[in-house]
Amino acid sequence: MKVIIFGATGMVGQSALRECLMDGRVQEILTIGRKKTEHQHTKLRQIQLSNVAELSSIEHEITGYDACFFCLGVSSAGMKEDEL
Repeated sequence: MKVIIFGATGMVGQSALRECLMDGRVQEILTIGRKKTEHQHTKLRQIQLSNVAELSSIEHEITGYDACFFCLGVSSAGMKEDEL
């Protein structure tokens, strides 16, 4: 299985990446995010994009995958409850 993970540096994305790295059924992982993860693995490839909403520049690289985990978000750390 080939997997794409958007937002692999956040809390949820890190967990998804860790599980995919440990799962023997996952043969290839592509992460796409504003920054790269610190992970290095033979089945991991990373693409860094400043605007992850604009994928036309990497369209040819994101075909043929079996699953996609969309883990992008904004951290609520330091926010007040009425700002959430």
